[in-house]
Amino acid sequence: MLSHRAIWDGIDALARRHGVSVSALAKLAGLDATAFNVSKRISKDGRERWPSTESISKILEATGESFDSFLGGSGAFLSAPGGFSETGLRNIPLLGMAQAGSGGYFDSAGHPLGHGWDEVALPTPDEHGIYALEISGDSMEPLYREGDRIVVSPTEQVRRGDRVVVKTREGEVMAKILARQTAKQIELHSINPAYTPRILDIRDIEWMARIIWASQ
Repeated sequence: MLSHRAIWDGIDALARRHGVSVSALAKLAGLDATAFNVSKRISKDGRERWPSTESISKILEATGESFDSFLGGSGAFLSAPGGFSETGLRNIPLLGMAQAGSGGYFDSAGHPLGHGWDEVALPTPDEHGIYALEISGDSMEPLYREGDRIVVSPTEQVRRGDRVVVKTREGEVMAKILARQTAKQIELHSINPAYTPRILDIRDIEWMARIIWASQ
């Protein structure tokens, strides 16, 4: 089990690796600048306070690091109430990206349906509806490589700059970065510069869901 001190030390170390203060790290992730201040780590009555799993997910997204790198090879996982399970692992549905475009795996909102899926044990938040997809192709290299598993939440709000999975009405499923969204179109970017941006009409999109982290 990972200790309260080790979690905060991990946040401090993450900030140092990227050459920023913990306040700048919080702002980079779209959080309040005081989210990781020392004063926030102990409550007024002396009890230890844990950072939320959502805030950790956001700083990992903002820095492009994996949960494994945050843990630093300790083998322990978060166990705060409402966060990761006490064992650190739970089974979630798993599907290959190449399969995901076939019919019958998702409902119209992008939630996994109950048949045809494999399962994988990953250190994921206790959140309803999340699932894992196994990356195929090289459009998101070096961030995501062939065989990496991304964890996707169909309930998280999607904003510009988020890493997302998009399913078109024609059955194409892709992992991209949401670069721009209007009432009529979305613009999707790849990490690999060999791939040009994709501009799709909203009416051609079946659903779009946010990638919350990756197991690499």
